[in-house]
Amino acid sequence: MPGITNVEAGEYVEWCGFVGTLPVFAQADGTVICPDGTETRTRLHDGLTTAAIARDRSFLATGGEDGKICKFWPDGNTEELSGQNSKWVDELACGPSGTVAAAVSKDVTVYGKDGVMRKFSCERTVEAMAFAPKGMRLAMARYDGVELIWISTEQGSQFLEWNGAHIGVIFSPDGRYVVSSMQENAMHGWRLSDDRHMRMSGYPSKVKSMSFTKNGKWLASSGATAAIVWPFAGKDGPMGKAPVELGSMDPVKVSVVACHPKEDVVAIGYENGMVGAVRIADGKLAVLRGEAESPITSLGWADNGLLVAFGTEAGEAGIIDITA
Repeated sequence: MPGITNVEAGEYVEWCGFVGTLPVFAQADGTVICPDGTETRTRLHDGLTTAAIARDRSFLATGGEDGKICKFWPDGNTEELSGQNSKWVDELACGPSGTVAAAVSKDVTVYGKDGVMRKFSCERTVEAMAFAPKGMRLAMARYDGVELIWISTEQGSQFLEWNGAHIGVIFSPDGRYVVSSMQENAMHGWRLSDDRHMRMSGYPSKVKSMSFTKNGKWLASSGATAAIVWPFAGKDGPMGKAPVELGSMDPVKVSVVACHPKEDVVAIGYENGMVGAVRIADGKLAVLRGEAESPITSLGWADNGLLVAFGTEAGEAGIIDITA
C-alpha cells in the first residue's frame, strides 16, 4: 500500500489538490488548510460553497455562503474579488491569466487582473461553468442546455440545447467537444464544429465528477460502480462507441474521478472511502487507500503525478505518495 500522510481536516472537504507544489484542502466551513510542515488554517468564508484551481495552479479561487469571492495563495496571502453580500456564490471557474468567473444564481461575473471584465445574465440559474482551453469562451450549464459566451467580445452567445437539467460541464482539451452531466443520470455532449449530439446514458445514478485525460483521448466519469470512461480519440469522439468500465467495486459506487496529469491513468474515489488508480490501457487497478469512514468527495493530483490529495465527507483527508 502506498504511503499516506494524514491531514486533520475535521470538516467536509469541498476541494483538495495542489496549489503550486503544495497540498491544499478547502473545507465546507470556509477554512482552507495548507499542511506544509505545519497545518496552516485560513478562514476565508462563513461557509464554503465552491472552489476552483487556477489554470497555472498558482492560486485557489473560493466562493462562500457569505457571498465573498476570494483568491488564496499557499503562502497565506488572500485577495477578495467580491465582498460579503446576501447571495451565496454558486459556481466558480478559472481561465488563463488569472481570470475567474463567478456565478450567483442567473448572473455571471468575469474577473480579470484589473477587476471586473464583463457581466452576463442567463435565463436560468447557472449550475456549472468551464472555460474553453484557450479561455476565450465560457460554457455555462443550465436547464435545457449549455450556453457558450465570448469573454472579451460582444459576439452573440451559442446555445447547445438538450431538454433537462444540466448540472456539470467540461470542455475537451482540444476544444472540439463540450460535455455536460445531467440530473437525469446521464451525460450529453456536443461536437462544436457541427453541433452534433452525443448521448451518453445508462448510468444508475447522477454523474457528479468528470475528468479528461491530458491528451484528451478519454473522459472518465462517476455515477456507477466503476469509472465509466468514454473514448474521444478520432474525428467522431465517442459517437457510436461504447465506454469502458474501470475499477469496479460492485456494489460500491464511484464518487470522484481525477485523471493523471501525464499518463492515461485515472484516480478513483469510492463511496466507502477507498481510493484507487487504474491504468486505462489494461484496466489494472492499484488500491491507494483502503475502505474507511465516509465517501471520497475530492481528489487532486500533483503536477509530477506522484502524489494524490484526497478528502471525504467526514473530514478525513491526506496525501498519498504512490511511489512509497
